Amino acid sequence: MGYPKEAIIDTLRSIAFGAVGAGYSAVGASFAGPVRLIGITNLTDQDLVFSDDGVNDKIILPSGAGKVYDISTNRTNQENFLIAQGKFAYIKHNGAAPTTGSCYIEIVRGA
Repeated sequence: MGYPKEAIIDTLRSIAFGAVGAGYSAVGASFAGPVRLIGITNLTDQDLVFSDDGVNDKIILPSGAGKVYDISTNRTNQENFLIAQGKFAYIKHNGAAPTTGSCYIEIVRGA
């Protein structure tokens, strides 16, 4: 697979507190291209958990915090790390359901 040379800032994905359940919910559409950078911001009043497969807990998101993962920064022999096109971002609460706010997913992807 050739590596895309254009970076596209994708449409902001969000999920409001009322849609965050004990099981995983997809946040927006699937990734339209290979993801180079993903930012996750939890502006709810509870800790949330992120997953890219909707089954396994992958990343904890404390209330009021954000994280950014620059997936394609490190590469060897022109091979790049990417999150595959077609995947989704999933969120669930980590105990108590949130009562305010939203969680946001920001994507920079290849064309």
